[in-house]
Amino acid sequence: MALPTPPTAPSQSSAPSASTLDYDAQRLGPLINSVYKSPNITFYLNGRRTVLTNPNPQWTLLDYLRSRPGLKGTKLGCGEGGCGACTVVMQVGQQSPRRRINHISINACLFPLLGCEGKHVVTVEGIGSIASPHPLQERMAKMHGSQCGFCTPGIVMSLYALVRNAWDPEEGVFRLSERDVELQGALDGNLCRCTGYKTILEAAKTFVTEDLKGKVVGSTGEDLKGEIEEDMSALAVSQSPSSLPSCGRPGGCCRDNQGASCGSSATKDRSSSSESLEKINSGSSENGSTDESAPSLSTSVSSQENVKPNPVLELGGTVITQKDHYEFQPYEPDTDLIFPPSLWKHEPKPICYGDSTMLWFRPTNLAQLLEIKSIYPPAKVVSGASEVAIEQRFKSAEFPVMVYVGDIDELRSSTLVLADAPDTNWQSLNEVVFPANISLTNIERLCKEAQAKMGMRGQVLEALRKQLRYFGGRQIRNVATLAGNIATASPISDALPVLMASGASVTIERLGKDSGDVIAKEVPLSEFVKGYRRTTLTQEIQDGVLTTVQIPLPPTSSNETIKAYKQAKRKEDDIAIVTACFRVRLDNAGLVQDVVFAYGGMAPTTRLSPETQGLLKGLPWTDHSTLERAIESLQKELWLPFDVPGGMAQYRTTLACSLFVRFWHESLSDLGLSMDSAADVSELEHGLSFGIRDMPHLPANTSMKNASTMGKPVPHLSSLAQTTGQAEYVDDIPAQSEELFVGLVLSTRSHARIISVDWSAALELPGVVGYLDHKALSSPDLNLWGSLKHDEPFFATETVDSHGQVIGVVLAETQLGARTAAKKVKIEYKDLPAVITIDQAIQAGSFFTYGKELRKGESALKQDLSGPFEACDRIFEGTTRLGGQEQFYLETNAALAIPKSEDGQMEVWSSTQNTMETQTFVSQILTVPNHKINVRVKRLGGGFGGKESRSVPIACYCALGAAKYNRPVRIMLTREEDMATSGQRHPFKAKWRVGVTNEGKLMVLEADLYNNAGYTVDMSTAVMDRALTHVDNCYEIPDVWVRGHVCKTNTHSNTAFRGFGGPQGMYITESIISAVAEGLDIPVDEIRRKNLYVEGQRTPFLQHINEDWHVPTMLEQVRRNTRFDDRKKAIEAYNADPKNRWRKKGIAMIPTKFGLSFATALHLNQASAYVQIYTDGTVLLSHGGTEMGQGLYTKMCQVAAAELGVPLRDVYTSDSSTYSIANASPTAASSGSDLNGMAVKAACEKLTERLKPYRQELGEQASMKELAMAAYRDRVSLIASGFWKMPRIGYIWNDFENLNPKPMYYYWTQGVAVTEVELDVLTGDHHVLRTDIMMDVGNSINPALDYGQIEGAFIQGQGLFTLEESLWNSKTGCLSTTGPGTYKIPGFGDIPREFNVSMLKQDTEGNPISWKHLRSIASSKGVGEPPLFLGSTVFFALREAVRAARKQNGLGDSGLVLDSPATAEALRCAVGDQLSRKCVVEQVEEQRSFFVRAS
Repeated sequence: MALPTPPTAPSQSSAPSASTLDYDAQRLGPLINSVYKSPNITFYLNGRRTVLTNPNPQWTLLDYLRSRPGLKGTKLGCGEGGCGACTVVMQVGQQSPRRRINHISINACLFPLLGCEGKHVVTVEGIGSIASPHPLQERMAKMHGSQCGFCTPGIVMSLYALVRNAWDPEEGVFRLSERDVELQGALDGNLCRCTGYKTILEAAKTFVTEDLKGKVVGSTGEDLKGEIEEDMSALAVSQSPSSLPSCGRPGGCCRDNQGASCGSSATKDRSSSSESLEKINSGSSENGSTDESAPSLSTSVSSQENVKPNPVLELGGTVITQKDHYEFQPYEPDTDLIFPPSLWKHEPKPICYGDSTMLWFRPTNLAQLLEIKSIYPPAKVVSGASEVAIEQRFKSAEFPVMVYVGDIDELRSSTLVLADAPDTNWQSLNEVVFPANISLTNIERLCKEAQAKMGMRGQVLEALRKQLRYFGGRQIRNVATLAGNIATASPISDALPVLMASGASVTIERLGKDSGDVIAKEVPLSEFVKGYRRTTLTQEIQDGVLTTVQIPLPPTSSNETIKAYKQAKRKEDDIAIVTACFRVRLDNAGLVQDVVFAYGGMAPTTRLSPETQGLLKGLPWTDHSTLERAIESLQKELWLPFDVPGGMAQYRTTLACSLFVRFWHESLSDLGLSMDSAADVSELEHGLSFGIRDMPHLPANTSMKNASTMGKPVPHLSSLAQTTGQAEYVDDIPAQSEELFVGLVLSTRSHARIISVDWSAALELPGVVGYLDHKALSSPDLNLWGSLKHDEPFFATETVDSHGQVIGVVLAETQLGARTAAKKVKIEYKDLPAVITIDQAIQAGSFFTYGKELRKGESALKQDLSGPFEACDRIFEGTTRLGGQEQFYLETNAALAIPKSEDGQMEVWSSTQNTMETQTFVSQILTVPNHKINVRVKRLGGGFGGKESRSVPIACYCALGAAKYNRPVRIMLTREEDMATSGQRHPFKAKWRVGVTNEGKLMVLEADLYNNAGYTVDMSTAVMDRALTHVDNCYEIPDVWVRGHVCKTNTHSNTAFRGFGGPQGMYITESIISAVAEGLDIPVDEIRRKNLYVEGQRTPFLQHINEDWHVPTMLEQVRRNTRFDDRKKAIEAYNADPKNRWRKKGIAMIPTKFGLSFATALHLNQASAYVQIYTDGTVLLSHGGTEMGQGLYTKMCQVAAAELGVPLRDVYTSDSSTYSIANASPTAASSGSDLNGMAVKAACEKLTERLKPYRQELGEQASMKELAMAAYRDRVSLIASGFWKMPRIGYIWNDFENLNPKPMYYYWTQGVAVTEVELDVLTGDHHVLRTDIMMDVGNSINPALDYGQIEGAFIQGQGLFTLEESLWNSKTGCLSTTGPGTYKIPGFGDIPREFNVSMLKQDTEGNPISWKHLRSIASSKGVGEPPLFLGSTVFFALREAVRAARKQNGLGDSGLVLDSPATAEALRCAVGDQLSRKCVVEQVEEQRSFFVRAS
């Protein structure tokens, strides 16, 4: 459809050509000419005035920000508002009823660029820099709140908004508390995959309690007053007309003092940018826009004077945080970025801009909006665009006309708003009227304030507030509106059940077609929703606008209560599985006068339950038979078929009934009818998290001394760069001249034959330069790659074997253009049968060649275990399953290939853990030798194994395009693309049989392990190797025969993930231990204790348990220190209490033993390093490891500094590259420090030896500068290489004749954890109450980094075993969980409430432990992967809670099946109570569950 031409300048416009336009769209032309005369968006960005003229209409705010140099701190993490990496703060001035400034955190990835008009956008660069960081950024860096750093800017900005909004100008205090930081949703919309959140919360909370210097006013946990900031200062002292108003700076505006210039701060290093507020740069952007918003890093908004080599290392002086000996600059509120004074005078103006594909309108009042809708009814009305932007980017929805309405006052305020009612009239109100476009954050606040004044009559407002509190993250709630929530008509809407249960209605206004008068119609919500995502606005009143929402209040004399509930996979920032709202009104006799049940998630729309409602009228509410009759009716009325869309038929029906049970019990209390003996049915509530680390002090002035920092908690050397947004990732590399972008053309089938591929529609789009597929390669052999076996095509040829397989790529001049073109490629398929699950692969006999086994014991060696089994008292058999897990690194795969004009050389930047493999396959696909390809890595925004191999083809596509067009080529995958293509942790299934004695001693184990490899091998066979070698965990079993099977399926090719099969193997072991304990009725901890290895015994691969065996010691210490036995008894008493019928607790203590080395790839156990000393005494360090947040660069600099005797600040690592270190092993297997550290040490030892004569000559106090200059003048080389290969190891598989093989692993990293949980039996929800971890990591090089690895790995493991669930559509075989909206990783609210971590230092008698025998770097141990399995303590504690519930329900352990992950659905259905049994949905023939797990 053709569109009118937008205005080209504020004073002129071009009318559309009538002959070429659709009738409705033609009529927009005159409107543009007469009203929408400006195509300019005017706003401030980090204090600088910016004017954009007719920008790209497809752009969100994030697209614009990332197009500007120097503003790459705002990241793209998911593109759907689910991770928070794109968070920025928007300052909005509000004139009435009182002038105030709102600091709104928003998701830039969704927010319309047009919404910036008249506002001030603040990015992470605007609040501080490396040289002069904001105190919040500094504290986050020095308190170890950043690892990979990709999420950090977004988290910083969420906290920044919270702090700025907390300032009370009238009392001169911050109304802020720790509860506001953690429990009021400020960080709900931010995810971090690395840290485990603990250090972030500690940094944020100590900023509140320490940096604000006592100016904190404690608020209640529910206080939302700080959400909206009142005007931060009074008007200027001079009231003359020429006076500018206050800028809104916390602490007061300088204009409050006569004679001061705005923003003056002569005594402060960090200055505001006020001096540039009124300037307009004469330069123009590519869109013809005036733009001062993109200062270079050398001219940041903050002062750049006195730049330090690395300020994060300046750690001495005045100690504020005593335990860590860190110095923090004080927080000075008056140095924060001000609200530009000129924005108080900004006049709203109608705006229109766009191109031939899309037009944006910004009406300034309701009349203008109604006029647009009357002319063009399909116009899409948006405010925060939290739904629309997702539809456009991910569902390819096209909306030719978009109308931004976020600034229309009539839709945001009203004389009928509750807050305007006089106090004397609160109780006389009959209804509450909300403006439709008020933000959900403001709805929360207003509902809270109103309910506090109205009491029981305001319960509907509390119900609405409670539901909205957990709707999305705070960034979404800040811009999403009630109208949007209603108009989308989502079947799992959070608000609609409350509104429908209360009898709410909406007002729709439109212009009369003939008269042009405004016509208003009130529509009950029960009639407004017409069907699945269909409403009155999409059908009979398409030209209407939803203007208000009316919520009736109960009569003052009524005996009524209303409550709402929601259950999701994760409590915070998650879409609902089932939502419900119940309202009941009783007469004076206690009989039901009126009752309404409203449900979301039980039908294509929000639905009522008229049959059950009718049944209950007239019944005595307190009678238990009423409850039973209601449940029986609901089970029938809400019945769902086995294959219901969305799946979980039994769970959803059970939830619907369970939530009513909760309401019935709570209503008795609300109505004054409760009995003291009633069971506790309240929902689980979060509390403030806390915990300890037994971390050593960091001596003052650490970086300035030559003293070694080994063993000291030095902050990550890039932490300040990360917290300030200046850390550069691949996609942050500045734009290259003439660069192209790659768009992936992916398979939409799981298994099909390719009939045809038509590229013509894509190639016709402007900016598209070409495409690549398998035909671009000169030989079929060049099309194959793989880590262990070259069996994966870069481009599909005749068939596609997985959803998300790459068929080809499109190259275009913009990123959005490349993605759009890729979606235009037309592919014709013929579907083939697909194998998705392990069971399907077994049935089809679909396997990759493997054949490895482990045999221990004479009978196992003879492949006959009948004798050992016959000798056992008891034999148990079972099947154990474990689902996959998405790596969900915050930075998706990215690459940039830059061709050189000479000799076919190419530089390839890649977010990869494996520079060598990337180099190898780029060389292959380009048919050039390796030495022509330089692969470089500065840092990764997380890896976790997922970028060990799966990053390779991404780099190759860029390189191939760069070679063909001789232009730089760039790509960064969307989250959906990354999850669909990159693979994940392998799902596993084990069939096992174990023989034991009556006392619980394990005697014999036979097992078959199956993993789901996906459609190619990748590293699946090696993953199976490690799983087999960890299937013993920490237990001696005399006879063992375990076999591995690698299944070939039609899923994405699964790959490495932290633990690499080890967690799966140990999970199988602990599941067997639990089954044995339950079968013998012996406490599970006694079974573990009886079977622990002792020194001298051998593993199933015959490796000796040697002197480095500390699991028994740690088990005893942890048991004693956590009072494990006493707590277990207390939990038994708690679970037996009838008041806790609907709540159960569990506790579990589990050990781990994780082998360190590249176990079955012996050649990878090597590393090289290159050390150069310059004549000024500084050191440049190169090694083959990559930095992905684990702190490898920091540790290696510590090693070099210690070996050379120089201050840590004098050692630097630029990046990792194949030109500096050839043939580098991947940074994986937790071996980065071991391998590279020893290589660095070897190189430094050479240099130390060369400098020895000069040290003797110049004295021990001589500086490295003096030594280096002396050596240089004597022509002594100051460059040295180092090399190290791991000794001792060399196990050979299936060599069963060798009874004394070489070790598989160099050593074991060991640990023990105890976790206590509480289970909500009604819903399956749970909280982790406490976790205690002790790890044996040897002599830690850097305890701060190692603690971060332990905590982050544990939370990742917790997600693996309880929350994270990968699902495939059972009919199409396509992956359904492709982003944070459908795939949930743990958030801030999921961490243990008490989280204590310690490192083993002494034996049980208190004697220090030595690790000198390890022969590792500084006698340290690898720590990245080993703690992850300890997250299973949450799973096994939940299993104990489920067992307690089953016991209460008259069920034993027989029949208990609880596979991983133990989701809320799995837990609720495993409880086995009468309610869940009644809701069982039988599978009818040929029905399949809507979703399937690949395990």
